[in-house]
Amino acid sequence: MNLSTKKNIIVGLEIGTTKIIVLIGEILECGSINIIGFSKHPTQGIEKGNINNLELLINCINTSIHDAEEMAKCKIYSVYLSISHNEINCQNEIGITPIKNTEITKKDIKTVIKIAKSVKIKNNHNILHIIPQEFCIDHQSGIKNPIGLSGIRMQANVHLITGNKNIKKNIINAIQKCGIHVKKIIFTGLASSLSVLTEEEKNSGVCLIDMGGETMNVSVHIKGSLYHNAVIPYAGNSVTRDIAYAFSLSYSDAEFIKKKYGYAVADLSMTCKNIDILNKNGSKIDNCHYQSLTEVIEPRYTELLNLVKNEILKLYTTYNIKKNKYKKISNIVLTGGSSRIKHLLTCANKIFNTKIIIKKPCNVPEIPEYINKPEYATIVGLLQYGKNHQKYSRKKNKSPRFLKYLFNQIKYWLNK
Repeated sequence: MNLSTKKNIIVGLEIGTTKIIVLIGEILECGSINIIGFSKHPTQGIEKGNINNLELLINCINTSIHDAEEMAKCKIYSVYLSISHNEINCQNEIGITPIKNTEITKKDIKTVIKIAKSVKIKNNHNILHIIPQEFCIDHQSGIKNPIGLSGIRMQANVHLITGNKNIKKNIINAIQKCGIHVKKIIFTGLASSLSVLTEEEKNSGVCLIDMGGETMNVSVHIKGSLYHNAVIPYAGNSVTRDIAYAFSLSYSDAEFIKKKYGYAVADLSMTCKNIDILNKNGSKIDNCHYQSLTEVIEPRYTELLNLVKNEILKLYTTYNIKKNKYKKISNIVLTGGSSRIKHLLTCANKIFNTKIIIKKPCNVPEIPEYINKPEYATIVGLLQYGKNHQKYSRKKNKSPRFLKYLFNQIKYWLNK
């Protein structure tokens, strides 16, 4: 018998433009997650969230799954999948319903959330996440859990995250061709928030910027609730392409140089040094010097962070946060692989007039050192989402309706 049938296993799968990551965790009896399997491989067959070569992508997924299975010594049957592309949208909606009984029940909450999500969304989109922000009963607002309370009318404020259903369908199809079932699709920004942000940060008002290869995922939490999400279709790869163009380099050499020698803001102590810049094979690049490299990198990172600033300003304008007496964003948190460039905080401090920090996954105790890095914020968050999802599912399974639910699931799969 393999480990996957003996123990409570959860698996995260992140398919990015630059890399595919698989992370396997075991949920211990105490409720914590023990990392037992990991793999990372370059991505082929996908660009900006769209599949352009299905066969290549399937091969990459199979390789990644196999390597993680070998490390964990177990068989993977299902995964929690992250998704991010420029066809992700979000909207804040309101549902209102009368309170029929003397006290609010779970049924009342389901009803009011159903009303809130029954709105028009973008064509070819479907809902990925329905996230309650707060409930209001009559004139009392800011209620997180209204069960058991009394009143005449209840209002639910919810945050909806939607995505292009064809992009979603194509990625799920690729994974299913590898013999893997997708338990749930999770928006990348939401997954990263779970692994990086603390409750204190969410309550004080925080903007999380997950800087990846092709996209930046921006998530804003206000008064403890997710209030806004955006996907900006530019990120670290834009910087790499600029370096490749400026110095006539291959993309892989430009990426290597960016990581090893790159600074987001010029360092005077480095300017005085005559440092040779070498490519990944150890050959000197004659036309590339520290100062000229920084002159390429700094404007691009400044531009990327200004795109985020514009997104925040748009949020204030759209939802009139001042009028609604919401606290302003008091923290900017940077994470993701492209946040690791040197002196990024100095660059960001020129743009944002608030506290800024760079964070790696912090909400999983005893995380292995090899994944305790900003670029693994999303994949670690997938395991946390999976743990919460399975805990919720077990509670549902204990209800008297479980047999009916199980029968409907079997019927669904037989009819597919």
